Amino acid sequence: MTYLSSGTDMIAELVLATLFGLLLLGIHRKLIARIQRRPGPPIWQEILHMLKFSFKTTWVPITASPTLFVGVVLIAIGIWSAAFYVLVSGGSLLVILGIYMLHKIVEHGFGLSSGSPYGKYGGVRSVISAASEIPLFVSVAVIAVFTHSLDLSSIMQYQQVSGPLLVTAFPAACAMFLVILSKMPFGPFSIVEAKELVSGYKTEHFGIWRAGLEVCNGLKTYVLLAVFLTVFIGPLTLPWLLAGMIVLIVLLAFSCAITPMMSPFDSVTIQMMVTGLMLVYAAVVLVVVHP
Repeated sequence: MTYLSSGTDMIAELVLATLFGLLLLGIHRKLIARIQRRPGPPIWQEILHMLKFSFKTTWVPITASPTLFVGVVLIAIGIWSAAFYVLVSGGSLLVILGIYMLHKIVEHGFGLSSGSPYGKYGGVRSVISAASEIPLFVSVAVIAVFTHSLDLSSIMQYQQVSGPLLVTAFPAACAMFLVILSKMPFGPFSIVEAKELVSGYKTEHFGIWRAGLEVCNGLKTYVLLAVFLTVFIGPLTLPWLLAGMIVLIVLLAFSCAITPMMSPFDSVTIQMMVTGLMLVYAAVVLVVVHP
């Protein structure tokens, strides 16, 4: 999983990762539909969306800030491209965590950029949903206690010797799974894109800018699932990594299909409760591992 590539190879890998991420989102939609006894779209629907928007008419709303409206799309693609590079080079998990937090600011920028009330509400909810990031901090702390490092390469080496962290730090894996669930569409914590907000912060982005958002979503999905597998399973060959992502997306889709979307208040309340439990768990781990 850890390797460095030439510039041309890296671009090719980015494109393939984006397409596979979009395919995973398509599988996610299809599984939710089938679990709910609906036919659902084909699994390549998200790829078709990206291609469709690429050829649609592109505009900037008269109420928008043109620089921010366009810039946030480019920033979103840029930060997740950087996260992908950190992933494949075995860099610091803290950098990926920082990019994940930066994406929350970018979401807020999306909401403010268009001038649309739906976008603004979506942007505000992106700030409210920051509660979902707190369990991630605790998970990272637990990982550091076990492995004495936050470099992905060192975490993988630790698991080669001591076994997967999925077994030894299962609550931390559950907390990170919850964080990923909060970023999945149609999930219980997807308050940023709730139906009453139309498409949330993405409502007014159309044409090539919406295609850019689809690219960002595909790449983000690939990176988050790959990071989870790398941190809690260990080094995997590419076929096993892709298979692991499919297993994860099945679990995420099942969770989304059987759980209704929560109100912003309930979403934050549950995530804060999980944070409290994770803090207790982290304290126990710290006492046991480093008495």
